Amino acid sequence: MLTALTAQNTQGVSGVYEVTPQFISEQISTVCSDLEVSAVKIGMLHRPEIIEAVADSLDQNSIGHIVLDPVMVAKSGDALLVDEAVSALKSILIPKASIITPNIPEAAKLLRRRIPTVEANMEHSAERLLSLGCGAVLLKGGHLDSDNSTDVFFDGNQHRHLVSRRIFTKNTHGTGCTMSSAICAFLAMKVGLVKAVTESKNYITEAIAAADRLQIGSGHGPVHHFYKFWQ
Repeated sequence: MLTALTAQNTQGVSGVYEVTPQFISEQISTVCSDLEVSAVKIGMLHRPEIIEAVADSLDQNSIGHIVLDPVMVAKSGDALLVDEAVSALKSILIPKASIITPNIPEAAKLLRRRIPTVEANMEHSAERLLSLGCGAVLLKGGHLDSDNSTDVFFDGNQHRHLVSRRIFTKNTHGTGCTMSSAICAFLAMKVGLVKAVTESKNYITEAIAAADRLQIGSGHGPVHHFYKFWQ
């Protein structure tokens, strides 16, 4: 969901122009009036007013599944959201979500507690995240220092540990966004939440494994979203 645009004014000088909450609401309503939208994925929303606008629009348009990736901490560890936005996310939007997909630093910020350092602590964190009102939690464990990359899924009934080998590559840009988007796509295909999460875990694991086939720029490149089709 875009909340800012980079553009040029009439004098040709670049600048950043804020997209208003009303404009975002109109975008959502326009899409929903033309298409049958059965699932949406939400990423970073940096202001309370934007969060409120998105939540109201989702209510008005009766979206079936809401996948919320609560992006709030940069890879550097810097906070991306002000405290007011974090509070609005917790009180307004998380209770509407079918599933939230925080990584470990984001979970720690949502829960205002220390970051889990071992897999054994992730189940308790997932339970506390579920108590915020969402339908299910996928707590991503990529930040743990371990041989495997383990995510913990909890829907109130049982914990499921989704384990994959840890893949060492610098091309990891967009891993969390890709996984939450994949979950949303599977839910739109009506496969069910557990299968959507499981298939998305398999997909992102293979996309990371194939990432070194890509040579894009000199920094952290993207995962290989099209690994099945590009040889």
